[in-house]
Amino acid sequence: MRRAAVAIAAGAMAVSLAACGSAKESGDNADSTGSPKKGDDIKVGLLLPENATARYEKFDRPLIQKKVKELTNGKGEVVYANAKQDASTQNQQVDTMVTNKVDVLIVDAVDSKAIAGSVKKAKDAGIPVVAYDRLAEGPIDAYTSFDNETVGKTQGEALLKALGDKAKDGQIVMMNGSSTDPNAAQFKKGAHSVLDGKVKIGREYDTKEWKPENANSNMEGAISALGKDKIVGVYSANDGMAGGIITALKAAGIADIPVTGQDAELAGVQRIVTGEQYMSVYKPYPQEADVAAEMAVALAQGKSLDSIAKDKVDSPTTKAIPSVLVPVVSLTKDNIKDTVIKDGIYTVSEICTGKYKAACDKIGLK
Repeated sequence: MRRAAVAIAAGAMAVSLAACGSAKESGDNADSTGSPKKGDDIKVGLLLPENATARYEKFDRPLIQKKVKELTNGKGEVVYANAKQDASTQNQQVDTMVTNKVDVLIVDAVDSKAIAGSVKKAKDAGIPVVAYDRLAEGPIDAYTSFDNETVGKTQGEALLKALGDKAKDGQIVMMNGSSTDPNAAQFKKGAHSVLDGKVKIGREYDTKEWKPENANSNMEGAISALGKDKIVGVYSANDGMAGGIITALKAAGIADIPVTGQDAELAGVQRIVTGEQYMSVYKPYPQEADVAAEMAVALAQGKSLDSIAKDKVDSPTTKAIPSVLVPVVSLTKDNIKDTVIKDGIYTVSEICTGKYKAACDKIGLK
């Protein structure tokens, strides 16, 4: 995927999160599919890809619903559907949303290519589409996510730091995400840009559907092929897979090797506290969700995105999509307080339950 190089500083993010109510009317903008006469009484279709990863139901859905309500004086409605990792189901859900005449769609695609036809159906019906978290193909009107290559670089840099001199002698296993997810390819590219030439990659996998059980099976295969004494670390593209990987490592008697992750899931944060997982990538979901809601409401109301989206990205099918990419943070046991706790993602009591309390006390998490 060709993507415009984008760098976003914290100050720029503050500007990008300005309320969409200040966006000017698009007027004669031929690219706008929203109705300029639409007020706060709008219907926003929200399609999320799966519910196995904790973030979608715990963060994304309620955050977007809350922001839409705020931006529409309580009058906007969010119509929600979850595809449960089935691309065909998601296409049917788009069809239903079009039939029900939603004013705008926010779509986090199960399969970025398979969704393209449904995006076109929505567009043909006069319904603008915001690609959320994953850059779907088709005539997308706006896009918000995190800088995915930077995510991969952040993971790779953290793994090299944890390995130290061991990077010269041992081998790592790379557990990438699903080949149907364009983000996974970008995470992989970013990680390789850091790891290649610095450490030997003994085995590498694209993990079907991001499933922890598939990562577990892949890891068992890697251990059998390489030998348990030869593996010094594991690049895992997210926390769910890290859980499956760590289970396989434990079963093989492998301990104290760094494993990366992403999403700052509660189970991942708890493994970081105990030292089973070295790091995760914290992605500030409130910022991403707020931007998606702002874009959706602006498009539904026929307003310009100029005050929200300062950058452009290209998908394989659409050029110069108005976009906002949110910065990410490397999460380790040293900055749990300053990230997920400070931002209200979790409380200390949620993280430091019974069996984690001693480990929390040890790192000053009280």
